[in-house]
Amino acid sequence: MNRKKKWPGILLTATMLAGLLTGCSGNNNTENAGNSGKTDNGATVGTNGGNAEGESLKPITFKFYGADESPNWQNMQDPVSKEMTKATGVTLDAEFAVGDSSQKIALISASGDYPDLISPKGELSKLVEAGAMIDLTDLIEEHAPNLKKLFGDQIKRLRYSKEDPSIYVIPTYSAVGGGPFDAAGGFQLQHRVVKELGYPQIRTVKDFENAVKAYLEKHPTDENGNPNIGLTLNADDWRMLISVTNPAFWTTGAPDDGEYHIDIDTQEVTYHYRRPEEKEYFRWLNHMYTEGLLDKESFVQKYDQYKAKIASGRVLGLSDQSWDYADGENALKAEGKFEYGYGHYPVSLSEEFKEGSQWPSGFMAGWGVGITVDNPDPVRAIKFLDFLASEQGQVLINWGVEGQHYNVENGKRVIPADVLEKKKNDPTGFQKESGIGFYGAIGAHYGDGVKDSTGNYYTTSFPEQIVETYNDVEKETLAAYKATTWLDQFPKAEELPVRPWGAAWNITVPADSETNILQEKMKGITFKRIPQAVLAKPGEFDKLWDAYQQELTDAGVEKMEDGYEVLVKERVELWND
Repeated sequence: MNRKKKWPGILLTATMLAGLLTGCSGNNNTENAGNSGKTDNGATVGTNGGNAEGESLKPITFKFYGADESPNWQNMQDPVSKEMTKATGVTLDAEFAVGDSSQKIALISASGDYPDLISPKGELSKLVEAGAMIDLTDLIEEHAPNLKKLFGDQIKRLRYSKEDPSIYVIPTYSAVGGGPFDAAGGFQLQHRVVKELGYPQIRTVKDFENAVKAYLEKHPTDENGNPNIGLTLNADDWRMLISVTNPAFWTTGAPDDGEYHIDIDTQEVTYHYRRPEEKEYFRWLNHMYTEGLLDKESFVQKYDQYKAKIASGRVLGLSDQSWDYADGENALKAEGKFEYGYGHYPVSLSEEFKEGSQWPSGFMAGWGVGITVDNPDPVRAIKFLDFLASEQGQVLINWGVEGQHYNVENGKRVIPADVLEKKKNDPTGFQKESGIGFYGAIGAHYGDGVKDSTGNYYTTSFPEQIVETYNDVEKETLAAYKATTWLDQFPKAEELPVRPWGAAWNITVPADSETNILQEKMKGITFKRIPQAVLAKPGEFDKLWDAYQQELTDAGVEKMEDGYEVLVKERVELWND
């Protein structure tokens, strides 16, 4: 296949880089620039986040591919999307992944036929090597004042590598500024479970196990005679990482660096399954299986079956992220079964460990949305992405349409009671009806707790508003644990050092490198061996685990660790340059 010629301006001069970084140096309090620019087709776009009164934008449709699933996407027919199109003239003809998107990205890369905009997650290198991506540096400098303002002095983290300082994607998987005010991970237990047991301490895997076991002994079946399930896991394809293997490092006091554990001082890299602490976590899962407390279908059920079990109300406990099981829980909320919903608990292997999910990464850059060489109007595309980063765009995608989803009272944005009820009691239905929540992985965004020029928060995830979105059962559970939000129970981020590499899971590994080839080999071994060990008969776990470790060694795990360590150190050097 012939490599396509990249869009003009791919080579960045030192002068332009200096101008870009100087012009973007961390001033998040300045007003947006008010200049406007011409698109390639002659339409005029205001760069202050909207269009000047009376301006006309020629409609344009961009094909978009996203490597995450978005089953509730309404083809931009919801109120938020319609306002977005009204402000920019842009409509997205969007396709989203179904399952693991890596093969789809590989096909797109090889085809030479690219969508206009693409969010490839960890597969960016395939597209870069195919010559599919435009360097966005000049486009940002000339047409994206809101993106420059949002990223500020962090914009240097957008560079692809030291050898290639191009900017290929606008980061969308890491917010800029602020911090989380609520927890979405940890282990989950239904509210009815902890209430009946008198709200016991849920601090270790043994605490979690005792709660599940005690409740199952009292209530082995639901009201229809169907067996209740203690703990179920989602091991369908890549989601095995989220529900099965990530808890191994979180419960043993480590942060999420993908498939690696990285020493904070030396940056030495270890394939995290080789940590002795994690062996003991998987031994505990094996114990749960032996005791009949772990769902026997955990490693064979499909994602839809997993969510359906949760929606049935029979699953007492989870070890997952709320975005992964939300559809099932939201179905329960829509039926008014709030006691079957889940609280979040900072479960660790033992009390010597601090649960690691709140370990800070700083602004990560990495994964995001890029413009391809097939895009018919890159200027128009960058201005669309710039609108999403503007104050107007941020308020729209987070709060919705004024007068419909929120009102302004005494200078403050307020969500009406009827809208709030819908939002907390039927989150899926609310997203479909409003369009709020569709653009988090499509556009760059400010973090929770960052305020706009009016003194209001950009997002609705700030303490007072978070509490308003809890239903009465959640509030009752939290009060019993003397907490206001779920985050109150977790270790505080300030107790832990910020990792200078951000989060290693979004470090781009060159597609044709030996490290990437070895990663795929280790993944195949791990996805086979972990279920074997967890489902082993009593007394066979150690033998199987030792065989797993030997297979990793024989397959070149140490060479893979060395290769990834180079990439980690290169990122630290790039970000400090």
